[in-house]
Amino acid sequence: MQGKIIVFSAPSGAGKTTIVHRLMDRIPELSFSISACTRDRRGRTEANGKDYHFISVTEFQEKIRHDEFVEWEEVYEGAFYGTLKSEIERIWSAGRHAILDVDVKGGLSIKEFYKDRALAIFVKPPSVEVLEARLRGRATDSAASISSRLYKAEFELTFEDRFDVTVVNDDLDEATNEAERLVRSFITSSSDVL
Repeated sequence: MQGKIIVFSAPSGAGKTTIVHRLMDRIPELSFSISACTRDRRGRTEANGKDYHFISVTEFQEKIRHDEFVEWEEVYEGAFYGTLKSEIERIWSAGRHAILDVDVKGGLSIKEFYKDRALAIFVKPPSVEVLEARLRGRATDSAASISSRLYKAEFELTFEDRFDVTVVNDDLDEATNEAERLVRSFITSSSDVL
C-alpha cells in the first residue's frame, strides 16, 4: 500500500478539528500527523509526541536548515509550527494514511509537496456570520481575538479554490459524512481522482 495524505484546512471555527477527530474514529487506516511547535505546553493536559512535538526555537530552526519540514510557519515572532517529513514517513511505514489538521497556508504547501498523494480538503463555514456566532459561542476568546480570527478567516476563504475539494460545514453530521466519503474514495483509489 502506498501511503497517502489527507489535509484538512479551514478558518478557525469552521469545524475541521471536530471532523478530523470523527474521521479518526470511523476510518482505522488513518493516523494523525502530529505537528511540531515551539510554544510551551498548555497546563498538564498536553503531552509531547501526542498533542505536538514540543521543541525549542533553536532546534526548530536547525530542522528548517536541514530541510526536515514539509511545511512550517512562524505564526508570530518566536512561535513556529510545522509538519515534519519524518512524521509522515512514520505513519506511512506503519502502513497507514496520514491525516492532518493544518492552517490554509500549510495545507497548500503540503499539497504542493506531495501532489497526487495528497487530498487537500477545505472546510468552509456556511457564512462569515455563522463563523462569528460559532467563535462567540465557544466563549474561549476575547472580543479582540474573535475580531482578529474573523479578519484572518475572510482572507483564508479566498484560497478555497486552490484546494481539491470543499466541504461546507452547515450541519456537522452531513459535513462529516461527506468528508468520510471523500477520504474513503481517495485512499482506495490508485490516483487522485474522486
